[in-house]
Amino acid sequence: MAAIARWCVRHRIVTVLLWLAALVGVTVASAVAGSAYSNDYEVPGTESGRATAVLQEAFPGRGGDSATVVWHTERGDVRGGDVERRVTALLDDVRSLPGVAAVTGPYGPAQPAAADAPAGDPAQARTGAEGTARAQGTAPQEAQAQNAQAQSEQSQNAQAPGGAQSARDQAAAEAASNQISADGRTAYATVTFDGLAEDIPETQARALVDTVGAASGDGLDVEVGGTVATLAKGGGSHTAEMVGVAVAAVVLFLAFGSLAASVLPIATALVSVGTAYAGISLLGHVMTVADFAPMLGLLIGLGVGIDYALFIVTRHRKGLKRGLGVAEAARNAVATTGRAVVFAGATVCIALLGMLILRLNFLNGVAVAASLTVVLTVAASVTLLPALLSLIGMRALSRRERRRLAEHGPEPEVPTGFAARWSAFVERHPKKLGAVAAVVMLVLALPTLSLRLGTSDQGNDPASTTTRQAYDMLADGFGPGVNGPLTLVAEMEGANDRLALNQLSDQLRATPGVESVGPVAYGGGDTAVLTVVPDSAPQSQQTSDLVDRLRSDVLPAAESGTSLDVHVGGITAAYDDFAQVIIGKLPLFVGVVIALGCVLLLLAFRSVGIPLKAAAMNVAAVASAFGVVVAIFQWGWGSELLGLGRAGPIEPFLPVIAVSVLFGLSMDYQVFLVSRMYEEWLETGDNRRAVRVGLAETSRVINSAAVIMIAVFLAFVLSGDRVIAMFGIGLAAAVALDAFVLRTLLVPALMHMLGGANWWLPRSLDRWLPRISIEAPESREPARARIAPQRASGEGELVP
Repeated sequence: MAAIARWCVRHRIVTVLLWLAALVGVTVASAVAGSAYSNDYEVPGTESGRATAVLQEAFPGRGGDSATVVWHTERGDVRGGDVERRVTALLDDVRSLPGVAAVTGPYGPAQPAAADAPAGDPAQARTGAEGTARAQGTAPQEAQAQNAQAQSEQSQNAQAPGGAQSARDQAAAEAASNQISADGRTAYATVTFDGLAEDIPETQARALVDTVGAASGDGLDVEVGGTVATLAKGGGSHTAEMVGVAVAAVVLFLAFGSLAASVLPIATALVSVGTAYAGISLLGHVMTVADFAPMLGLLIGLGVGIDYALFIVTRHRKGLKRGLGVAEAARNAVATTGRAVVFAGATVCIALLGMLILRLNFLNGVAVAASLTVVLTVAASVTLLPALLSLIGMRALSRRERRRLAEHGPEPEVPTGFAARWSAFVERHPKKLGAVAAVVMLVLALPTLSLRLGTSDQGNDPASTTTRQAYDMLADGFGPGVNGPLTLVAEMEGANDRLALNQLSDQLRATPGVESVGPVAYGGGDTAVLTVVPDSAPQSQQTSDLVDRLRSDVLPAAESGTSLDVHVGGITAAYDDFAQVIIGKLPLFVGVVIALGCVLLLLAFRSVGIPLKAAAMNVAAVASAFGVVVAIFQWGWGSELLGLGRAGPIEPFLPVIAVSVLFGLSMDYQVFLVSRMYEEWLETGDNRRAVRVGLAETSRVINSAAVIMIAVFLAFVLSGDRVIAMFGIGLAAAVALDAFVLRTLLVPALMHMLGGANWWLPRSLDRWLPRISIEAPESREPARARIAPQRASGEGELVP
């Protein structure tokens, strides 16, 4: 580490230019290549996955993505002359917008749509049917099911002697009537675009939302929802990042009193995170990367990047105050604190890459993308930062500090103030304070017991958004299940199976929790599909219970004595399956992450107790953070007030990603706190002094780092993305509890109570363990000579 720092200081201009070249080069490459993100939640081997595979084989291809225009009147009927004229004019305007391929509405011939396509044109039918389903928030499975039904009806119409046109007109009229609610006050139309959502410009989506919004008024409410409408939210303002960086700058200036010193951690983080952000875009071309991965990388990278640089700058400033030259202070900071930064970054990456053992493509890309961000922030902290420190010279100190250094010379920096008093207070009352901290963590963790994984949709958007209002209007007018129907896909072998499938429709209608059942649509000769609309919302527990009831009771009874094989698919079923797969693998994943973290701490601190305490503290931080997330997002405590939308289930992938990140971040503070205690233990062999001095000297910088990280994470609530907001609040809660409850209260209290047992390691284990060091190697030898007489004999010993 010292050699790296020495080279970067000597070649500081070259180092800075290399990093800037990397940032510019990767950004340009990303702009040229474009993005290729993919949210592929499919889990091979699940029943919903099988349903999707059968549908894709029977009905290949799909049309463009869609939006749904929904209108509601409180007076009269949507078929009334005034409402029909206004909406017809609106739909004419929508049809003329750029990118719009078709508009399917309830007002008959005035609305050219998929139903008007010639018989035998499955592509056009698929566009309209799938667009309607997907615009209501359903998955491609339901869209393909409706496509199958459309093709089946067209085939039957084409075969009707002399009556194809009449049959088509009748089908179109029936479809139109289905787009008007039973009370006649709500209706919807489907707007199908000529491309997929990822290819539709935001300007086209915004034009649709603005056109629809202008039609509201005079007793008519018109809103727009669906996939395309979501694109109009934008998200490119980077308000969250700017707010987080601004708060971090204020905290750094208050901590350092030097503008130059406070700018360096932010500059280092921005360069490394900017490079990673562009790199993640390129990564999407070689593996599956979720569309929220870049934002998640920004969230993690800004937090840890600024924190890592803060620790190194703090050590550098201490060196200057002790009279070291600028180059020597920078080299010493990287050789000591820089080791802890590398070690902490490695623990974060190990925790993140632990997601690879789940073998889910969706999570693999997130893990690699987040790890890439952490690696680059660590690299910038130990290379770019010392180069910048050498450039600003003594300005890393405030004017007052430089003046005092010039007048009085180097002075020993003794912990004073609140940090020293708090450390002594914990030393005097470890049992009482430890008990208080444990109770706080336990109470906050209790909501985690009610954690429910599931999908959120546009029904969870903030109440003021047009997507949420369109979703609610559809649910009120047509029932909550219309926003997420289930798709039943059947594989058949003969006439008996067809008969059993037709009888299944009647059995489904009599099943509790089912609102309606669509007609059976046949695709090919051995595949059929039908749509089941629940009487509950897609994200409700009742809908999940219905999926279980169909799979365990209804479908096995219908299949009995036949070769019929029916699979339940759809967005709700897919998310339930995804959640169950993750829940099944979560114990293994958490166990591996904890084990690897413990091994690293065991090698670094030559102690059994330190890794075990760290594992327990990390579990406590994760559980309590999830308690906060459940209370806000699942229970809805303040979610609407904070602009986070309506309460709903927690995303299935959140626990895995959050556990990875939280374990890594929790390990950071463990490393920085205990490494200073370990240095003092090696110097004196006095556990009480080691804990007291370590806490007094690190608590201020740890608290400053925690405030910065909390501010950055909470700022991402402003992103408007529910998933990112979950991560932001969860990570902020974990860091706050970790820094202000665990590391500055519970951990030192436990270490005081355990005494010398903190550093116990069996003699036999010490002999074959490889040695890695966080602190400077030269600090070891003098300590060994002083501590050798204090070593315990027998099976175990105190090993420095």
